Amino acid sequence: MDIDVKPRAVPKEADALLKSLAADLPPAAAAMMLSNIANRATAVLHKLAREQGNAAKGQPNWARWASLTNVSRDAVLRTASCRDAATQLFHAESAQATEE
Repeated sequence: MDIDVKPRAVPKEADALLKSLAADLPPAAAAMMLSNIANRATAVLHKLAREQGNAAKGQPNWARWASLTNVSRDAVLRTASCRDAATQLFHAESAQATEE
């Protein structure tokens, strides 16, 4: 896969997939799916940061990796809360739809 890596850039394929999910699913389902993706992405980032931070101990860039580890851990927790809220919304709307 040829990915153009730039600050704040998202690969076109990933961006298109996210927008497609948001457009093609009912709102509560889209919120749940997008929050699942956000949580998974932050978990993968946290794992990478933790591994690189451990490998970089004693090196000049260790503090940056350690900082990313801390911030990404917070992001994992926050996106997990987001995922839980979106999942509750999805289940509530699904239950309401079956009652109607």
